Amino acid sequence: MALLVSVAMGLGMTSCGGGTVGFMWVIGSQIGESTGQIGGFKIDNFTGNLTATVGSPYSSGGANPVMLALKSGGRYLYVLNGGSSTTAGDIALFSVGGDGVLSYQQSYSSQGKVPVWIATDSTGNYLFVLDQQAPDYDGKTNFNGSITAFSLDPNTGRPSLITNAQVKDANGTQLTYFEVGNHPIQMRASSSCIYTLDSGDQTVFPYSLSSSNGQLTQPTNSTLALGTANATSVNVNGSYIYVTDAGSTAGGPGTILPYTAGSNCSLSTVNVGTVPNLAGTSYPDQTLNTSNATNPFLFVLNKSTPNTNYANSSVSVFTILSTGALGPGGDPTLNPYAVGSGPTCMAIDPTGQYLYTSDSNSGTVTGKRISAKTGALSALDRGSSFPTVANPTCLVISANTGY
Repeated sequence: MALLVSVAMGLGMTSCGGGTVGFMWVIGSQIGESTGQIGGFKIDNFTGNLTATVGSPYSSGGANPVMLALKSGGRYLYVLNGGSSTTAGDIALFSVGGDGVLSYQQSYSSQGKVPVWIATDSTGNYLFVLDQQAPDYDGKTNFNGSITAFSLDPNTGRPSLITNAQVKDANGTQLTYFEVGNHPIQMRASSSCIYTLDSGDQTVFPYSLSSSNGQLTQPTNSTLALGTANATSVNVNGSYIYVTDAGSTAGGPGTILPYTAGSNCSLSTVNVGTVPNLAGTSYPDQTLNTSNATNPFLFVLNKSTPNTNYANSSVSVFTILSTGALGPGGDPTLNPYAVGSGPTCMAIDPTGQYLYTSDSNSGTVTGKRISAKTGALSALDRGSSFPTVANPTCLVISANTGY
């Protein structure tokens, strides 16, 4: 622990830094550990360099942290702990203090089992947790997952359960969850919709989201059959939705499927259809878009496979066209761009200068500078690889607003 902190601090103690532009938190855990960890970092505006926050690493408040989310404004952090064979999963609430220091507050439970994803809505008023097993899951005839919805106290960040106003159980009591499809693995929220990716039947399951009370309502006949072999992620970019398909388990570049979001959270295929991932990539597992309206880019995180015929652990860069279709991005001679081994998550700093990946196999965070003109990625000036907590599973970034 002490070595991790001292190394990270040493990397960041430069005389030409440009101040802290944001804070990063990375979750992970060593195999066999009873509790997970959170690595906290400050992001230097001038170099993109990372330095450890005071007290880092912190306990994740539970076992096997899998995902994390921020309340808008950056004052509260929610860590989703997946649990273990002896410990149930939970949601740990942390308050964010000066210099990005975390203080554990309290833990909460979702309604289902095997929690895999957590997200807040754009207003920061609601929190949603995706469980692979709904409360009525039986593993025989019902393989569905569920979403647990919470309202968030604006002053304390504490979640309060939202019951399902549309559906009652056999006893006439409102359900405490919102059922989704077969074996869900990921969920994304837009301003008015929530999209869940179900790997069990290769579908996207949508709910419309009420901004007034956080209630979820399923649109009529809106579940979308993807026609994919191995859909791995879903991402919302304004009125466009992007799904990645890793294809065969034998390895290969996979594809990206662009969709247009229509009324009632329906999806329509963009005219160009399926977009092939870049040659030399393997197992696309996540996408992330920039907020640059003039030159928007889509980054595709390529994880890895045992097939050594394909390059492991990279990021593909595409340009997002006005139609939502994808065009060439980055430097064609360098794209895709190598990152640490076994990447699991991506995030962009608040200024849009830097992209970071959490790398599970190498136990690192990789940082890259983003070209505002082409989306090309390049190494940071003072080193691009930063040691972090063991086997990192994800990361999130907040702006430095002074707290």
